[in-house]
Amino acid sequence: CYKNGTGVPKDAAQAVSWYRKAAEQGDVDAQNNLGVCYESGAGVPKDTAQAVVWYRKAAEQGLARAQCNLGICYDDGTGVPQDTAQAAAWYRKAADQGFARAQCNLGYCCESGTGVEKDPAQAVVWYRKAAEQGYATAQYNLGVCYKNGKGVPKDAAQAVDWYRKAAEQGYADAQCNLGYCYETGAGVPKDLAQAARWYRKAAEQGQTIAQYNLGICYKNGTGVPKDAAQAVS
Repeated sequence: CYKNGTGVPKDAAQAVSWYRKAAEQGDVDAQNNLGVCYESGAGVPKDTAQAVVWYRKAAEQGLARAQCNLGICYDDGTGVPQDTAQAAAWYRKAADQGFARAQCNLGYCCESGTGVEKDPAQAVVWYRKAAEQGYATAQYNLGVCYKNGKGVPKDAAQAVDWYRKAAEQGYADAQCNLGYCYETGAGVPKDLAQAARWYRKAAEQGQTIAQYNLGICYKNGTGVPKDAAQAVS
């Protein structure tokens, strides 16, 4: 309630105070939330080592969100020495519980050989599990796998399908890639107006490739009226 301003004015310090009371009694959600506060410096001085302490308490009790958060800390070297094998191990614990972000992150570990043996087919398995839960990053990554034939046979139509799912959630890289599919007719009928539309959505979020591509569209009058000033912009 204090964190979100529900029934009381927002007060991050009060939120921390109450999280701590519950966390010290072993409540896993409070432990994880207290870790988030320490990691972000919300209501308490930023202290990534303390964040790890609280994530670990919750993770060791089996809270998937905390296991994923602890994995990210090991992945990035935040509050602990970087250890990609430990990162993958904690991702797997959370992924096995169905936690979508951990499934996606474990997929990336398998795709890149980070902390585990490289295995593109296994990456696709984990991306798919997260993608089917609606996790946009995994939907995009799965689309890229289908586009490039990494871990699955190349399938441009499947790539478009997964790009679209992520793009409709506002995922800028997927919007840009979907625009390119429409521009080139890869996996979808060629439609230059649709290409410009998706480039614009990504460009307005600051996606640089989409900004460039939209500029080219304006320069050449591809899917939009020719407009040299808009191209320059």
